[in-house]
Amino acid sequence: MFQRWGFLMGEIWLLLLLAALLGLLAGWFIWGRRTPEDAGEVDRLRTALEACNAKGRDQTARITALEGDLSAAKATASESAAKAERAMAANAAAASVSAAAVVTQADPKAAASNGQAPSAAAKPAQAKAAKAASPAPASKPDSGKAASAAPKAADKPKSLTKARGGKPDDLKLIKGVGPKLEALCNKLGFYHFDQIASWTEKEIAWVDDNLEGFKGRVTREDWVQQARDLMNGLPPRPGGEK
Repeated sequence: MFQRWGFLMGEIWLLLLLAALLGLLAGWFIWGRRTPEDAGEVDRLRTALEACNAKGRDQTARITALEGDLSAAKATASESAAKAERAMAANAAAASVSAAAVVTQADPKAAASNGQAPSAAAKPAQAKAAKAASPAPASKPDSGKAASAAPKAADKPKSLTKARGGKPDDLKLIKGVGPKLEALCNKLGFYHFDQIASWTEKEIAWVDDNLEGFKGRVTREDWVQQARDLMNGLPPRPGGEK
């Protein structure tokens, strides 16, 4: 019986030895065949990683360059905007001087009443405006006709020394009449709507001619009809103060 056990143990050890040898052969065959492939794969991965790093550096350099271009473009745009603003300010100043020169040439009394005096810079513009506005040479008008066309002192509407009852009407309800023009009307003796509503054509012409700095406003703004409407309880026209 013990002899059979010895035989079995010998077979077991022999089988274990054979299994170990087969395992070694299989391991050598598997790992020996795959090692070169793994090394090549690692090399490929390293090469790909280096290429990605190079692309990343290129992209970073490109972004830096683009940011520099953007900063330069912003600086150029700011400088252009500043130049445009300075040019607009200069043009506005020149236009203001030209307009003041034209107004002064066309109506010196109006300019004087507004506290404006022609500056030295405006004198050349005034000369040009006067030359352009001067009529072409023509035959002399008849002095008698000219005298009859101008408003006479007798055409002045009936005026008051002060408002009736000490309470003048709010003439600013008439479109086109502001505080300055209301004060000028009061100075001429006009305080109430009924005074303006009763003006005749000759009286309108007289008032138009004597509104210093505001000549022609009575006709242009249709004061007479506006005064009549206000007397009848109608609301002031858009633009009249409320």
